[in-house]
Amino acid sequence: MLPKHVQARRFTCQIFLQTACVLAAALTPMGGFAQAAPASPLGGAYDVRAFGAGGDGVAEDTAAIERAIDAAASAGGGTVRFPAGTYLSGTLHLKSNITLDLGSGATLLAAAPKKAKYDDPEPGAGNKYQDFGHCHWRNSLIYGENLDNVSIIGSGQIWGKGLVRGDEDVAGSGNKAISLKLCRNVTLRDFTIRHGGWFGILATGVDNLTIDNLRIDTNRDGMDIDCCRNVRVSNCGVNSPEDDGICLKSTYGLGFARSCEDVTITNCQVSAFKEGSYLDGTNQPLSSGSRNGRIKFGTESNGGFKNITISNCVFDHCLGLALESVDGALLEDVSISNITMRDVVSAPIYIRLGRRMRGPSGVPVGAIRRVSISDITIYNADPDSCAIVTGVPGHPVEDLTLSNIRIWYKGGGTKENAAVTPPEKETDYPDPRNFGMTPAYGFFLRHV
Repeated sequence: MLPKHVQARRFTCQIFLQTACVLAAALTPMGGFAQAAPASPLGGAYDVRAFGAGGDGVAEDTAAIERAIDAAASAGGGTVRFPAGTYLSGTLHLKSNITLDLGSGATLLAAAPKKAKYDDPEPGAGNKYQDFGHCHWRNSLIYGENLDNVSIIGSGQIWGKGLVRGDEDVAGSGNKAISLKLCRNVTLRDFTIRHGGWFGILATGVDNLTIDNLRIDTNRDGMDIDCCRNVRVSNCGVNSPEDDGICLKSTYGLGFARSCEDVTITNCQVSAFKEGSYLDGTNQPLSSGSRNGRIKFGTESNGGFKNITISNCVFDHCLGLALESVDGALLEDVSISNITMRDVVSAPIYIRLGRRMRGPSGVPVGAIRRVSISDITIYNADPDSCAIVTGVPGHPVEDLTLSNIRIWYKGGGTKENAAVTPPEKETDYPDPRNFGMTPAYGFFLRHV
């Protein structure tokens, strides 16, 4: 052990050297003072406040958050942490090997148009086969493309307050909470999305994607999983009264057809209560307008759907389950089981093979085959539309198994209802409501 006077001298020198280093870091070449660069983080964590974020919900924090992301990326990866506070932001650019950690009490707040910088959409109209949203990813609150090993986690929330809900001509606007294109090894876990714009989550061509324990209460689609492979969606609650809840797609948005395959959806809830009432626990029914919010795949169906399971899910106050192929896709090898639904409007189960053919010319009509749906309980279903399974002339739905399905309808049908013959609607947008009244309570089966 060193003598006391030597220990004291060493302690004094350490204080002097540390103080001198802090002053040297703070002094500018002109002799003024500037903000010191954040010290190297402990354990690879980068606190956005250390990079200048105020978190007061008033001053824009985009640049500070981007500095934290860049610092973590320059170090080879790390965790960008958001402590409690409200962080007003425009577009944030994810990078590989980065985790965004939204801590308890943290809110990432999407600024209103022109109040912060959102990236412009990709140039051009995309292609004629998809709507604007499925051809543009950059105009989002959080955006990433061609990335590996990306995560967004934590018990905080993303509030898309300033996001627009479509392709409105609003200069400098964003319309998606999270947008990911052609990424790999992505995890989204534990946080909340409130009012997410056109898409709460838009994942296109993302492989090895895990979405777990999210709460989404939004004004349009909850999550769109488009042309993705090796996907696990679990333990999520999605309330989306104005559009779909959990939606699988295989669009032509990437400029080529790509299948959506090897997907599991389990232990999830979907609903269409008044926006915001899911998160506050009141579950208020809509006073007017049509209800949406369901699990669906196939609205855009160019690349196909393969090897998909859906299990242990709950539907409440919304549309039912929909499986669709209308643009030449193969929808095959699907297993759906252990589902309960209450207060569903329109068809509780809708399986549609059509010939809209919104895609490159020369593609034949698709197919739906090897589908199993079992152990389904449906209560208080709307009497105007039964479960519908239909192909088109010459193209039947094949190899479909329906078992142990119990449907309790409200009743109220008439003799005239039973005589109705629904139109074919071969080339229309796939929606069971297009058929109008159906002539049965249980199932209407045609071209099967």
